[in-house]
Amino acid sequence: MRPHISEHDLERKVQVAERLLREGDKVKVTVRFRGREMAHPETGRALLERFCGQLKDLAAVDRGANMQGRFLTAILAPSNKKGAKAVKETRDEQVGQTEA
Repeated sequence: MRPHISEHDLERKVQVAERLLREGDKVKVTVRFRGREMAHPETGRALLERFCGQLKDLAAVDRGANMQGRFLTAILAPSNKKGAKAVKETRDEQVGQTEA
């Protein structure tokens, strides 16, 4: 995403990340800076904090905000492993029933 992402686009990305976390997957969140945006990395950090704040019930920050060139990245891991495994087992059972 970009530092000046629209509100709706951000909400959509949060929904996708929420789905992935519920399935037990890790999520890598990246903010890409272009041109003069590099002069204000604090806007990207604020965006990442807001993103992580919206997922605090489902995710724990595995690796905090880290600037690598023009990219600011953070990695989120599911905080409730037991719940994530139950979701995967349920999904596997549903797939097994569909195939039978």
